[in-house]
Amino acid sequence: MSEVKKINIALLGLGTVGTGVYKVLKSQQEEMPCKIGAELVIKKILVRNLEKAAAKVDDPSVLTNDWNEIIQDGEIEIVIEVMGGMEPAKTYMMQALAAGKNVVTANKDLVAVDGKELLDMAALNQKDFLFEAAVAGGIPIIRPLKQCLAGNHLSEVIGIVNGTTNFILTKMTEDGMEFADALAMATELGYAEADPTADVEGLDAGRKVAIMASIAFNSRVTFQDVYTEGITKITATDIRYAKEMGCHIKLLGVARNTEGGIEARVHPMLIPSTHPLAAVNDSFNAVFVHGDAVDDAMFYGRGAGELPTASAIVGDVCDIARNIRFGCTGRISCTCYKNLPIMKIEDVRSRYFLRMQVEDHPGVLASVASVFGNNGVSIEKIIQKTKRGDLAEIVVITDSIEGRHFDDSLKIFASMSMINEISAVIRVYGHS
Repeated sequence: MSEVKKINIALLGLGTVGTGVYKVLKSQQEEMPCKIGAELVIKKILVRNLEKAAAKVDDPSVLTNDWNEIIQDGEIEIVIEVMGGMEPAKTYMMQALAAGKNVVTANKDLVAVDGKELLDMAALNQKDFLFEAAVAGGIPIIRPLKQCLAGNHLSEVIGIVNGTTNFILTKMTEDGMEFADALAMATELGYAEADPTADVEGLDAGRKVAIMASIAFNSRVTFQDVYTEGITKITATDIRYAKEMGCHIKLLGVARNTEGGIEARVHPMLIPSTHPLAAVNDSFNAVFVHGDAVDDAMFYGRGAGELPTASAIVGDVCDIARNIRFGCTGRISCTCYKNLPIMKIEDVRSRYFLRMQVEDHPGVLASVASVFGNNGVSIEKIIQKTKRGDLAEIVVITDSIEGRHFDDSLKIFASMSMINEISAVIRVYGHS
């Protein structure tokens, strides 16, 4: 073999993911020259606490708490950002790209908001900015959407892209647990953060939907464009009724390219037990893609964690290393060349599952049907489930309808004395 090129890397951060990247690069050190024709060398690692970080590395001399040692080092060709957060991560990445360095990140928060700015800076300097690990951890989905499926007109990307909520819903489904108990278990096992808001309210998944939709449909979608609704209102009763209907409840990230524009949304959904996504349990993630040529494809695996995320990051590093070898960095820049409208959630069509507590006397079901009919909502089925004293519980499944018409009906129900409580509103999977 001819002389192997040495490619120097700087790692920004040595937390959970950063440590995983360090481990993977070290474990692959001997094989990398054969795999990519280059030796990958970690030259610098930026950390806050030098003493604490020293226990995690073989050679503490690579550690620094001075960004200038990295940005001013002309030998460093790849910067891996695993610090998280918006700043100083964005500043460091912009400066690295401007200085002619390639950048890899797992920072979904930043990519979902400022991805275009970073991609434009990379293109300006003919460098690579890659972020496979920003969505679904170790599952390859960014590269397939951007490259492998480029021969398709993609119409739909739907996925379970948050492991915490999927774990919670799995426990509620399999063990009959209520949300609070399942969340407590997820926290105890390390699946949920001390503050789980971003996960359980759908914000984490929303950022990932923004990224996937932008790439899949070649049109800019930001996190602010994504409708988000979490799982905090889902109960064991909802799960039980879903089972009776042959469905599972999953928190789904949905991106669709329709005639009316792009649908970008995250919310719980009843999905048929026969659908491949229904079988995705615990902390696993999966993304289901539909294209005109490929038809249906699904990507499945671990969506978070030290080593799965590191796997995606190192994959990007290897891609860049090959580009460096052949002098072709910056091959693929931002592909958002369209300017498609984003649909408002009230314009999106969906079927709905509605559970209500109503007075148990004749004429109530007819009144409910009348309200829906007056608002243009067709009912697929209406079932009286249980009685408790003077109250009865009913479940209504609607046909596909624009959200605004369903919401108008809910407002009327809320004002009707015969309706004691609107207990649950959950969308039902299906094409409009």
